[in-house]
Amino acid sequence: MATTKDVKTESPKMQFAFDRKNYMILIGGIILLAIGFFALSGGGSKDPNEFSDELFSTRRMVVAPIILMLGYITVAVAIMTKRDETKVSDDNQ
Repeated sequence: MATTKDVKTESPKMQFAFDRKNYMILIGGIILLAIGFFALSGGGSKDPNEFSDELFSTRRMVVAPIILMLGYITVAVAIMTKRDETKVSDDNQ
């Protein structure tokens, strides 16, 4: 019969939700989002009664949305990437 001294009791280690790799991908996605929103900004005229064609530039209509989509996809990949199970088991030992 096992006594209470024989039974190993280990408290579970605190683990972060993400690995270092996930955080690096997430930071890259956030940087892409910041660049995309910066490229999207501007284009207005100083006089509200005057129309500015700069609003429909290629940078705002094509490039910025593509950069934003890449940023959102990168953030989604960072969230969904699984941690390496062999590294997790090594950390617990």
